[in-house]
Amino acid sequence: MSEKKTITAIATPPGDGGVGIIRLSGPNAVLVASKVVLFDLKKGDTHKVYFTKAVDCNGEVLDEVLIFKMCSPRSFTGEDVVEIQCHGGQLICKKILESTLDAGAVPALPGEFTLRAFMNGKIDLAKAESIQMLIHAKNSSALMVAKNQLEGHLSEKILHLQEQLFYLAAVMEASVDYPEEGLEFLSNEEYLDQLGSVIKSLKRLRDSFFTGSTLNTSTKLCLLGAPNVGKSSLLNALMQKERAIVTPIAGTTRDLIEGEIQLFGHHFTLIDTAGIRQTDEVIEQEGIRRSLSAKDSSDLVLFILDGSRPRTLIETELLNKTDPAKTIVVTNKSDLMHPGSEPKGVLVSAKNLSGIDLLQKLLVDWIENQNGKLSKDEVILVQKRHFEAVETALDFLDTVYLGLEAGIGGELLVMDIKAAIHSLATIIGRNVTEEVLNQIFSHFCVGK
Repeated sequence: MSEKKTITAIATPPGDGGVGIIRLSGPNAVLVASKVVLFDLKKGDTHKVYFTKAVDCNGEVLDEVLIFKMCSPRSFTGEDVVEIQCHGGQLICKKILESTLDAGAVPALPGEFTLRAFMNGKIDLAKAESIQMLIHAKNSSALMVAKNQLEGHLSEKILHLQEQLFYLAAVMEASVDYPEEGLEFLSNEEYLDQLGSVIKSLKRLRDSFFTGSTLNTSTKLCLLGAPNVGKSSLLNALMQKERAIVTPIAGTTRDLIEGEIQLFGHHFTLIDTAGIRQTDEVIEQEGIRRSLSAKDSSDLVLFILDGSRPRTLIETELLNKTDPAKTIVVTNKSDLMHPGSEPKGVLVSAKNLSGIDLLQKLLVDWIENQNGKLSKDEVILVQKRHFEAVETALDFLDTVYLGLEAGIGGELLVMDIKAAIHSLATIIGRNVTEEVLNQIFSHFCVGK
């Protein structure tokens, strides 16, 4: 982090848009900004917007802009912060950024604005990480969890558990240091009961990582079936555009074709595959091998049957080899149903789009059943770093619990309770090393 220096960066994404933002933070943010606009921002009020013009180092007007300052400590970083809002062209933003650099600011590192907010005590580390989660959320569940963490739900949970452990450590230390003072301490049974309650809460938090770790990932959805059953047509129907080539010729799809869709806040990666059949053609054999590999590596398989003809022996054998827990069977061409087709699963017609809405609902139901219904206020772990910290704390507390049951003295066990408290503290940013901070904030975008 560029300590004591004023940093600057473009805070809006690359590309053209309606508005671009150049952000400054540091002790000379107001002075630097005043050099790049035709307005003395030092005389302006904090948290008040002014209309002016941005200029380059030669005084040439670059753009009409809005500018405002947020004086320390009433800012995101806790320092003096200035934002310049210009028209959202890439070149305009770059020119104004260059002017701020010419005026004495230095380029911000990735995540440096948020890092300064953390270092200045404006947010804890869990809240800082939630900002990155908000930016990269791919579905409504991930967005809700990130918002809860930003609001401090995880931090409050950790602090509450730490308070309980601090009390248990104090009681244990007092019983060791003042055994003859006639103080009333917890009985061994009461102590085990309270410690067990903390362990139980931590285990629930730890187990939530299974759901949390998959929230922000795309669900891989493999479209599998024989040639000409309509896999590519169904891919196009779900994506609502012509992503894959569709012809009446069997074996048109030779390689994997991927597409992305959002369904009711859930993100899916669709994988169209080569049709499965017996063939001596070398290229098609490789395509089939990749299809079967995609089936095994996907989260969910749409096994597609052709409703316009009877099912083949190869299709029956392949269907029997798929995992029913991760398979939805789809009978396509429902508008051309054959009397001997043995329709199975959901009936759709990729051609006229009938049944597509029902299939979409089944996809969403499947993923929500996998993740479970998340409560708005539920605290779950998303970051692997948090999971490992809770795991470490649990290891120490399990040692304490077993030690108490075995009659080991408190003078030995109290150190394990303190170690558990220390491990939990790393989640909210206490007792973390510089290497950990660098690892976390290096993944942030520049300007955040």
